Amino acid sequence: MGESKKQVGVLGLGRMGSALAGALLGAGHDVSVWNRSPLKAGPLLDRGARLAATPAEAASADVVISCLSTYDTQQPVLEAAAPAGRTLVNLTSGTPEQARGVAKWAASEGVEYVDGVIMAVPQGIGTPGARILYSGSAAAFDAQRDVLPVLGEPVFLGEDAGLAALYDLALLGIMWSTMGGFLHALALVGTEGVTPSTFTPTALSWLSAVGGFLPGIGEQVASGDYETDVSALAINAAGLGLLEETSRGQGINPAVPAALRELFDRAVAAGHGAHAIASVIEEIR
Repeated sequence: MGESKKQVGVLGLGRMGSALAGALLGAGHDVSVWNRSPLKAGPLLDRGARLAATPAEAASADVVISCLSTYDTQQPVLEAAAPAGRTLVNLTSGTPEQARGVAKWAASEGVEYVDGVIMAVPQGIGTPGARILYSGSAAAFDAQRDVLPVLGEPVFLGEDAGLAALYDLALLGIMWSTMGGFLHALALVGTEGVTPSTFTPTALSWLSAVGGFLPGIGEQVASGDYETDVSALAINAAGLGLLEETSRGQGINPAVPAALRELFDRAVAAGHGAHAIASVIEEIR
């Protein structure tokens, strides 16, 4: 990579950390790796990585990428690494407050800090479909444009170090809710012998249509104007009641629709029955 080649230290060689280090090696960067169990480094050493004996040795690189299991296990490693004067890119999953806590520690230690969340599985790292959300020091983010795109499409959200984690959990919440709804649907139609392979194409088509509703819902939330002549909340709450009743009748657990019905019913009781579904956010808030 010529002049764009950088020294990168990677702390943590779980599946994701190993994938990150592998992508960096593939792009021609000079990579040093550290892990509590050095045996995990074997495949990376075969590809040209250097094994650091201590976190501090790995942190002597131009940029340090941390990808450990939890913030609790990460902090002692970061303190041992003492990456003063370096850029730290933290890709350990956690809460916004945890990210802000590390950012505060980094500032006190003279470390440029960028927090990131990986919106991809390890196998996707380094491929066009991978995306990583970042927040924290804009200057440090811009300075690593030779490194970060190697891992996945870098998206900078802002200088609040907690933003990336906040987006991560918000997006995962959508994913988990969607998957929970899909699994409930599979269980429901499965009571009548409909197989997943038969039902899934219809579900995918429906999800595409539902995705088209989101911009309008977002506009209603932003404006606070929940007036609608399309589909009132009370009608949808009643529909959830039918889904819950049918689920029980078909002998499956109604927990997924029951949770939503309780939320929708509260919004109806608060006076939003004639309003759009977007009005439910008032109960969530």
